[in-house]
Amino acid sequence: MRSLSFITADVFTDQVFGGNPLAVFPDGRGLDDVTMQRIARELNLSETVFVLPPETAQETRRLRIFTPAMELPFAGHPTVGTAIILAETGELDGSGPWDIVFGEKVGPIPVRITAAPDAAPDATTANAPMTATLSSARLPTAVDGVRDPAILAALLGLPVSALAQADLPPAAYSAGVPFTIIPLASRAALSAIAFDVGVWRDHLADSLAPHIYAIALADPAQGRHVSARMFAPAMGIAEDPATGAAATALAGYLFDQQRPAADRTVWEISQGDDMGRPSTILLTADRAANGLSAVHVGGRAVIVSRGSFNLPS
Repeated sequence: MRSLSFITADVFTDQVFGGNPLAVFPDGRGLDDVTMQRIARELNLSETVFVLPPETAQETRRLRIFTPAMELPFAGHPTVGTAIILAETGELDGSGPWDIVFGEKVGPIPVRITAAPDAAPDATTANAPMTATLSSARLPTAVDGVRDPAILAALLGLPVSALAQADLPPAAYSAGVPFTIIPLASRAALSAIAFDVGVWRDHLADSLAPHIYAIALADPAQGRHVSARMFAPAMGIAEDPATGAAATALAGYLFDQQRPAADRTVWEISQGDDMGRPSTILLTADRAANGLSAVHVGGRAVIVSRGSFNLPS
């Protein structure tokens, strides 16, 4: 019997029992795809990460990321959480801050790990809360998806009037993982969602953007605070408390809708509140002369547990 060490963390929070739980296996060598998927299904967290040696000189580590039902080419909370875990457990050289690169199936993901912005000015990453910020390997782009308001309202168990309508129309975007983004007219509507898996199965399961990201902004034109909920039956996730890949896709949508003039725009995303797992994601979009030039997703993580997984021979 082989024993595999793992660490769990709550990501996009600095409080235990908040954010999005994550399991990380710091040494995933020797595991095949089927075994990784079975382990992720057994742990039944939103994502489980297997850390592997780099495959190129550019990479610091290579990551394989699995939900209970599928492997993902990219995911934000596993990237942020794994970076902080490796830094806090001494797996990275030096004392920080660190600039590392994770090899993921979507491409190389640069990550910067530092002391949290509100840590004491003289604190070091060794004794201060850490934050990790990834830079997306791909810019988010619009993809075809279901936009019929009647179908999307039924999917969320809401009247059509609960959708944001013309202020923020529904659309689908992807930066490696495709999401149907459904803006709602109010925060109350977001809390009132009663997700209908039957409607999803009939109309969105086989679409190009089967994962659902419902959002609400008090100010659709210039708002910088977003409340969000994410539903992904295709991933085996009924609801996710914090979703970095969805946030990355959202940057493309908000950039196209709000047309910010600043060179850098930062949105704060609150997710997980309706699940009792409040999360905070910092989403940054950089603007160049030809439009959106970079997307960054950042947040904190707190280590929760350490254990071993007994794998049959």
